[in-house]
Parts: sequence; structure tokens; C-alpha cells
Amino acid sequence: MKKTMLALAAVLAVGAVHAEDTLKKIKDSGSITMGVRESSGLSYTLGDGKFVGYHIDVCTKVIQDLEKQLGKKLEVKYQPVTSQNRIPLVQNGTVDIECGSTTNNATRQKDVAFAVTTFVEEVRIAVKANSGINNIGQLANKTVATTTAPPRCKRCASTSAPPASTSRSCSARTTPTASCCSNPAAPTPS
Repeated sequence: MKKTMLALAAVLAVGAVHAEDTLKKIKDSGSITMGVRESSGLSYTLGDGKFVGYHIDVCTKVIQDLEKQLGKKLEVKYQPVTSQNRIPLVQNGTVDIECGSTTNNATRQKDVAFAVTTFVEEVRIAVKANSGINNIGQLANKTVATTTAPPRCKRCASTSAPPASTSRSCSARTTPTASCCSNPAAPTPS
């Protein structure tokens, strides 16, 4: 199967235009709201308002550095987010920081600020060993499970995957990352 490498950045995000306002809000209120995923491969809930995982650890380290800079302990509040609402919630100030598998691209940089890339993922497609499927083109007219797809990205648009109209999509809500483009035959993370 064709391999695709995508670099994902943790969105240590404050609204790109409102970064100073966000930091002032955090300092004045003494609290920070972290956008968290409830069922992602790299962060998830344990229930009772407890969240764990790599992305939680990254956000926690950033918050600890911010506390040192401000000279005070911050109350950390958690706000569950999804692939669809994480950027808007950062933009409108509901979430002050979100660490997740959010692809850092030029379009999103207009809306939120990104930190350096902290995670790189290789996208793969799983099929039964005896299916005879050896490349992405053979997925045409097959049912392909993907997660909800955000806007189409240039990388996926340039793949040799069959058009979305020639395959059937079966959306899965509990997989770790969202697909990068709307072509279900070329699932990639977002």
C-alpha cells in the first residue's frame, strides 16, 4: 500500500489575532481552558473530568511554563472538543489552548497560532490479509471506513486514489484521528 507521511502540529492555540487578549484573560482570571479530546488515540477521558494522554501531557507542560512566566498557579478547566469545533472554539475564546492532531496548514494559520510540530504520523490502510487489495486504487467500489472529513487538503487531492464517487464511505466516530480529505479512499489524519 502507498504510504503517506504527514506532520501534525499540536495546536497550542490562541486566536492568531487575539493572542495578547487571551494571555491577559488567563492572567486576570487565574484559569486556562484546555481543549481536550474524549476519545482520541493520543488523549482521552478516564471519566469524572479526568483526561490523559500525550496531548494532555504536552498541554500541561505548556501551562506549567506559562505559570512560571505569570508567577502563579492556574486553575485548569477542560473543554471537550471535536475535529469539527476545535478551531472555532479557540477562535471564539471558549478554549485557550488545544493540543491535538490538528494539521498545521496555511489556511488554519490565518485563524489560530500553532506551536512546532510535535507528532508525525504515517497513514496506513488496513484490509484483510486475504482480500487481494495491494494498493489504494483497488478500493474503488469498496466500503471504506473513515472518520468525519474536514476540508480537502492538497496532499490528498494529488494522490492517485479513486474519486470519492466510486467508493462507499462508512463514517466511524471513535477512531483516533479524522481523515484529512473528503476522499474516503485516501484516509489521512487531520
